Amino acid sequence: MTRAEQRERTRAGLVEVGRRLFATRGYAAVGLAEIVREAGVTKGALYHHFAGGKTDLFRAVLAQVQAEVGATVAARADAEDDPWAQLTSGCRAFLTASTDPAVRRIMLVDGPAVLGWSEWRAMDEAGSASHLADVLTALVETGRVAPQPVAPLARLLSGAMNEAALWLAETGDPADLDDVLAALFRMLGSLRP
Repeated sequence: MTRAEQRERTRAGLVEVGRRLFATRGYAAVGLAEIVREAGVTKGALYHHFAGGKTDLFRAVLAQVQAEVGATVAARADAEDDPWAQLTSGCRAFLTASTDPAVRRIMLVDGPAVLGWSEWRAMDEAGSASHLADVLTALVETGRVAPQPVAPLARLLSGAMNEAALWLAETGDPADLDDVLAALFRMLGSLRP
């Protein structure tokens, strides 16, 4: 194994261990010593890959989770030909993915708390939020959504879905997803001219 492969393997192992621990116990309850012990590396190795320590490791874990959720949302939306179906399929995929307790903890609870709202929002926007804005733009341009500025609409819908995902995770009742989706689709329907 080359040095580059060893470095990547060490980094991937740290991210894997960090993700598991952050997902099950939350950022605040996980210590740096525990991470390095479970990853089988030294603190020096962790700082070599993540100069900011636990916070930088968490940032990498969050980026991985957001990328996975964003890819799921985009794949479900892109599987549809119709822009309206893209919007509703993407929203459904986001809310479904967000009900996973590990995703909820890392992406919606600890993400904004650990990194701060601005950085978390920028990471969120780089992922699925940009896809949401794209489909809303297509709907406005084709007249399927009443003419309006897309940027605030995308933020409102993103915020509503994030709050719905948090609520779903708190209730723990899988049947609540259907109620949330029904309410969301009624809300989206009101955007049509």
